[in-house]
Amino acid sequence: MRDHALHERTIGRLLAERADRIPDRVYLRWQGRDWTYGELERMTNRYANGFAALGVRHGDPVALMMENSPELLFALWGLGKLGAVAVALNTAARGDMLHYFVAQSDATCLVVDEAWVGRVQEVSARLPKVTRYVVRGDAALDVPGARTVPFAHLDSGDETRPPLEAVRHDDTQTIVYTSGTTGPSKGVMCPQSQGHGIGRALTIDYGYTCDDVLYACLPLFHVNALWYSCHAALWADATVALSPRFSATRFWDEIREARATQFNSLGAMTNILLQLPPGPGDRAHGVRQAMLVPMTKDLPARFMARYGIKATSLFAMSENYAVTTYVPDDRADKAGSAGHPRDASLLRIVDDDGRELPAGEVGEILMRPLQPGTMMKGYYAMPEATERAFVDGWFCTGDRGRVDADGYLWFVDRKKEAIRRRGENISAYEVELILSSHPAILEVAAVPVPSELSEDEVMAYVVVRPGHAVTEAEVVRFAAGRMSYFMVPRFVAFIDALPKTATEKIEKYKLKQDAVARRASLWDREREGIVVSR
Repeated sequence: MRDHALHERTIGRLLAERADRIPDRVYLRWQGRDWTYGELERMTNRYANGFAALGVRHGDPVALMMENSPELLFALWGLGKLGAVAVALNTAARGDMLHYFVAQSDATCLVVDEAWVGRVQEVSARLPKVTRYVVRGDAALDVPGARTVPFAHLDSGDETRPPLEAVRHDDTQTIVYTSGTTGPSKGVMCPQSQGHGIGRALTIDYGYTCDDVLYACLPLFHVNALWYSCHAALWADATVALSPRFSATRFWDEIREARATQFNSLGAMTNILLQLPPGPGDRAHGVRQAMLVPMTKDLPARFMARYGIKATSLFAMSENYAVTTYVPDDRADKAGSAGHPRDASLLRIVDDDGRELPAGEVGEILMRPLQPGTMMKGYYAMPEATERAFVDGWFCTGDRGRVDADGYLWFVDRKKEAIRRRGENISAYEVELILSSHPAILEVAAVPVPSELSEDEVMAYVVVRPGHAVTEAEVVRFAAGRMSYFMVPRFVAFIDALPKTATEKIEKYKLKQDAVARRASLWDREREGIVVSR
């Protein structure tokens, strides 16, 4: 691995160094086509200059609503070369959620794939700061007072390398929206150096080399694919094989076609792969490692027995890089843990009063990075939320766990009110806020219900306004038109009043217990045949 000092850790400097040193090595593989490091440098220069021709400058936030593609990666890193701020939007966003992400980030330019032009058109009148739109595809977008150009405009920029010294390692490169807990989703401001710190750490911890091909089917608008695959491959002088999305039926064929040696699996994806019918192709691949998050105690042995693949894992968040890592060389009795810090950070487990707990006791996980430039800069335009996240220099993760006598971290649960469904973090607050806008709904509480696959399903307890009526199906359809598809409640139950403390806080633990106790009899939109479109 070619190391770089902190001040060199910008996307422009890393791509330039690789293009000068290994121009003919393949970096990106996509559906049968390869791009070399040299071609990657030229393409990202073109996109950087294409954005500059639109008037995008250093520090300008640019929203991107695009599916996985080479063009999305070129756009993300082209913006990084300018020192502009990429705001990668979850493509499931719609309505008020989409408006919130774009407006809260202060984006002045929005790039959108044709599949979601209609959603952007619906909220465009409420986005006066967006003065430039770039449309990928043939769909028409008409926003009075704004300039709209085809995506080809970005690709037509010249290949001159933007000045490397114009961008610093601590300039914000991306804003990533993470699930809110007791408030709206927060925009995590990630410096240029953060993704590089992750790529460097994984290359060292997992032993990635220039011969590796890292397969990425998770969305680039999440940090896993962008940092833990694309940046990791960049630091290892390796190849990243990008896929449009996860498909259980296509997964192993794509792995073989890409000649992949590693992939990352989040949440239900791991169980889905293990539930595939056994076949002669189970070991007809070149994969040596798979990052499985979350990791259960039996997963490493099951993956090795079925697929001949060694398992890795970690504990990390959008706000920071890999706090702990689990590697194949770790002892077998540590399977199920998230590994240990490996000189990356310091860990503390504290109780509700902030007192440090001894090994073996469960409390909130606090961390402090030991490597500079690997932590977020804060939450965009949310100074109070940023201040609350740190106590005496320690970042409060909102997750609970324990550290054993050997320093290994064992995740237990989420202290915060977030719901984790199929790899997506869902803000219970935002589900409640949107459903509460229904004229027939007085109050609502969203809680997680354990899923058959892994992680959670969303359940909504609804209190109906006196004199009004609404059905479970109407609640679901109302939600489907106003929030991302993965947020839409699967289970709905009507309740006379929400259980509350003397200080009027909802006692969600009681609702969770109730949901688990009578899960089989709950109204279930999947059992009712209601399909929520993406």
